[in-house]
Amino acid sequence: MTLDDKVALVTGGGSGLGEAAARILAREGAKVAIVEQHQKDAQKVADAIKQDGGEVMVLAADISKPQEVEKAVQKMIDQWHHLDIVFANAGINGVWAPIEDLTPEDWQKTINTNLNGTFYTIKYAAPYLKKQGGSVIVTASVNGTRVFSNTGATAYSSTKAAQVAMTKMLALELAKHRVRVNVICPGAIESNIDQSTEKRNVEKEKEPAEYPEGTIPLTDGEPGKAEDVGELVLFLASDASKHITGTEMWIDGGESLLEG
Repeated sequence: MTLDDKVALVTGGGSGLGEAAARILAREGAKVAIVEQHQKDAQKVADAIKQDGGEVMVLAADISKPQEVEKAVQKMIDQWHHLDIVFANAGINGVWAPIEDLTPEDWQKTINTNLNGTFYTIKYAAPYLKKQGGSVIVTASVNGTRVFSNTGATAYSSTKAAQVAMTKMLALELAKHRVRVNVICPGAIESNIDQSTEKRNVEKEKEPAEYPEGTIPLTDGEPGKAEDVGELVLFLASDASKHITGTEMWIDGGESLLEG
């Protein structure tokens, strides 16, 4: 699944799923532009990619701000002149709380980052992808797509469901330009996204459920690795998936089938 001469844009590439994907795409020959709000984290990833012989740049942007996303994409184009792969991955868990405790500000922050940020990323990348075709991969979640038992995750789950709808709409819109658009739905994966989670009064509303044998059947309860997601991103970015578009792929070891 070589990606020689390809250019990839990865949002949220400074840690977790984005870092794993950036490293794997670079390993397979792609030039990788990491779009990240946290520059120190992104630079560490970039340094590791360079040490392994890859070509990489770091672009500072808050994906919830359209002007910053547009500027980042343009800076990448100015240097590398084309774009083939977009991994729209950046996002937050945000506040998880019962509806009475979820403030409009909590709701808006999650929407602005996860949903609007995905829209801005694809919007400003699309003109360059359409020139020669390419692949867009969006990170959604099992939440909002198969799992609805995580009480309080209303804002987060709504953005993830909307990302799936966006993917399907754009897959059809961009098909004539040979741009594929797919969405991955991770379950429990070892990453640092929990650092962006704030839970308020969730337990008092949560419906009781017990899974004594574990919640991830395929691995006896062990979460997946960020590299597992990175390898799926590689598949969807490569020509190995050339006839796949508008499709969601769950990567959760069967977790959502049990909990959903």
